[in-house]
Amino acid sequence: MNVTAVILAAGSSSRLGSPKQLLRCEGTSLLRRAALAACGSRAGEIITVLGHDAPAMMNELEGLRVRTVENSLWREGIGSSIRRAVSATGGGCDGVLLMLCDQTKLTAAHLDALIDAFARRPDLPAASAYAGSPGVPALFPRKMFGELLALTGDSGAKRLLVACGKDLSLIPWPGGEYDVDTAQDVSSHL
Repeated sequence: MNVTAVILAAGSSSRLGSPKQLLRCEGTSLLRRAALAACGSRAGEIITVLGHDAPAMMNELEGLRVRTVENSLWREGIGSSIRRAVSATGGGCDGVLLMLCDQTKLTAAHLDALIDAFARRPDLPAASAYAGSPGVPALFPRKMFGELLALTGDSGAKRLLVACGKDLSLIPWPGGEYDVDTAQDVSSHL
């Protein structure tokens, strides 16, 4: 299985008021922590989609086996970053593993569990299960790339997972709901 991991990190963190990608957790930026988890997994290629303040974000990825792509349309929302990521994968991957940089409990082991589930059932997406529903990180098979490329605005891929119903592999992820969107999240999760 050739899986491309994609870290979606193009937004400006408007609810927080400063780039959450650069917030520190245990001495490392959230962006670098996500990239380290991806680098520690069995993902083949790792792509980070940057937009707002891309030069500062690139500094956080120095020395890692991560390819960065810029999303000039990042103001349109996460749908544009997903489209940019899928377009950047080229033709060689079997699936794309969408990740965020602000889920503080993310590990390479969880990403590998998603890759393993996908390897067992490569025709279905593999998603993280937390807070009573499927979510990201989630791995989408090539046959769903068209649906990912059709996403617009601030609509992410969650609706695609929900639409799959029982036709997806769910990997339980206790703590997956902990992410950083507001100042209160910063004080609670970092």
